Parts: sequence; C-alpha cells; structure tokens
Amino acid sequence: MDERDGNHWVGTWTTAPVPVDGITLAGQTLRMISRISIGGSRIRVRISNAYGARGLTVGAARLGLRSHGAAIVDGPGRPLTFNGSPSATIPAGALVVSDPVDLDVAPLVDLAVSVYLPDELPGNFPLTGHDPAHQTNYISPAGDFASATEMPVQQETEVFLLVTGIEVLAPREAGGIVAFGDSLTEGNISQLDANNRWPDQLARRLAARPSGRPLGVVNQGTGGGRMLHDGRGDSGLRRFDRDVLAQPGATHVVVLLGVNDLRNSQGKADEIVTAEDLIGGLHQLALRAHAVGFTAIAGTVMTWENETFNGGHYTPEAEAERQALNTWIRDNSAFDAVIDFEAALRDPDRPTRTLPRWDSGDHLHPNDLGYRHMADSIDLALFG
Repeated sequence: MDERDGNHWVGTWTTAPVPVDGITLAGQTLRMISRISIGGSRIRVRISNAYGARGLTVGAARLGLRSHGAAIVDGPGRPLTFNGSPSATIPAGALVVSDPVDLDVAPLVDLAVSVYLPDELPGNFPLTGHDPAHQTNYISPAGDFASATEMPVQQETEVFLLVTGIEVLAPREAGGIVAFGDSLTEGNISQLDANNRWPDQLARRLAARPSGRPLGVVNQGTGGGRMLHDGRGDSGLRRFDRDVLAQPGATHVVVLLGVNDLRNSQGKADEIVTAEDLIGGLHQLALRAHAVGFTAIAGTVMTWENETFNGGHYTPEAEAERQALNTWIRDNSAFDAVIDFEAALRDPDRPTRTLPRWDSGDHLHPNDLGYRHMADSIDLALFG
C-alpha cells in the first residue's frame, strides 16, 4: 500500500519546533514518546535540526510501540532509514523524513522513537525540540541503545528533542487538523503524561465517532507564542508556513493566538499591539491558509483578568483590545468558522474571568477539565 494506491501521508503527531538549550549529550540515545491521533500500518518520522548551528548526525534510529516508561513492546522495534541509509547528517536549519516502515498501530497509542546521536553536543549547542512537552522522555547513558527493548535511562526529561513529526499512510479521504496557537494549545499546566491538551481531547472525540472521515490532529502550540513578535520560538506569522501549511495531509487549521500579544510585550514599548494589529495578522493567516485549500477556523481569545502566571499582566486597556478582537473574530468573514473558546470557559457572573471549574488557578491557563471542555465545545461538523 502506498501513494500509488490512492493513499497519502497524513500527520498523526507533531510538536512545534523551538530552540532548546542547556542539554548536554555525548554519544547517547534519545527515546521520545508520542501519543498519535490516527492509526495506520505504514509510518514515517520527521527529525529536525531547524535551530541547529551546524550539521547534526543521526547514527541510528528506530520506531516501536511503547509499553511503559522507556520500554517498547515489539522487541527491537523497526529500524528507520534515510534514503536507504541507517544514518543521516541533517544540515543546519533542515529536517529529514525517514523512509516508511511497516508497523500496525491503532489510534491514540504511544509510539517510541529512538535516536542515537554519536557526536558530543555541548549544552550551548542549540538543539531543536519543544519545551515543555508535558510528556516524560528519556536519555540513555553513553551508547547506541536504539534497538533496546528496555532502554537504560540516565536522565528523564520533559522536553521533546529532535523528533517533531510522525506521519501515517492514510486513505485518500483522510484529512488533518492543525491546532496552531500558544501555551493554551500546547497544554501548559496540564497533567504530565496524561495527554490532556485540548488537541488530544479533540483527537479522542474524533476517534470515538461511529462514522466520518479519518482526521489526524497535530499540536503546533508554543508556550509564550505570539502572533506578531518572536518569543520562545518564532512568531505566528513567521512560522505559519512551516508549522501549518507544510503539514502532510492537513486540511484544516484552528488558530488560537493573541493573548500573549496583548498581555506580554516582553517589556518593549514597540511590541505593544492593538486589536487592529492582531486582526491584520489573523487576516493574513486566513489568506495564506485559503491559498493552499485549507479550511481556516479561528478561536476566540480567552480571558486572563486577575492572572498570577509570571506575575500577571492584565490591564483594562488590554482587555478592551481583547473584546474588540473577539468581536471581529465572531463577526468577520475572513475565516470559514469560529470556535468560541472564550464563551465556553468564561464565568457568566464575571465574564472577564475564567469560570473556576475550568481554571488551573493561575487565571490564564485551563486545568485538565478546562482543556477537555475546550475540545467538547467544538462542533465536529466543522471538519466534515
């Protein structure tokens, strides 16, 4: 079964790449754990050196079904090759896509991708990954343990490293949803290893449907992410083509950005934005999505009055801009549909605050119930 049979590649898991510093590696093996959204029997993996300052050598890589911790269930797993070779050197700023491997996987299971890095990589070498991952991942002692069923663990980390995407070969009617946003999409404050981010919950709902087209769900949220300015990673406008439009098999994007632009100018007066600025950015994202045939869906920006996260950034002036932005999102014609996350989570008695039932306690991020409620508020008919 391949693309000649009318099938195509669809993303089943991603993490948005950002630069990761402070991790020292010396000839060790990574084992990254990924909860996929849709299943399949033919899989390939993306390994990224997007923020690397020089080429990155992959000495060996394998893919397996995770059983528990750093262990896999199918012996040594499947060897990953790159253009037929068991190793690859990824140029600075680039990525590699593995050759396909045969492995039957169901929806909503954990895969383990093992990557042996033979070179010494000092802590100031900028690795590509995602921090925080809200997922326990594993680093071995020195050595190639990519084929180990029970990989020895020297260090656990809550960071994704190098592995940024997993794809499955899916029927032609299958599509994909890219959740594009900030820490509210990334799932900050959600329970470690529980996969309670709202895109995870959406994937569960879609998998539980008795009928309907198969739809992968991939999470491209970045903590602190903003629409118009870089922060911990690139701005939304800068990374949209890479993180959304380039996702294989994707058909829909849900954009939830703007709260960090309004609440956090990083102490720079020239980075203070207005609703009009953000409307211009959203309009550009919709145009770019439509140009390649995506269905573009906007999420309303949620409340943050009385927030305590990072000292709090609420002002009445920023709140007025948020209200104006949400009015445009609800009433505009640039997007194909709207998901009213703000209405789903706000306190009806204090509409500038999150209902305590859904609040993590910092008055900015939802708790696990809140992330589930975000997904439950989505009309699945939006995705066909």
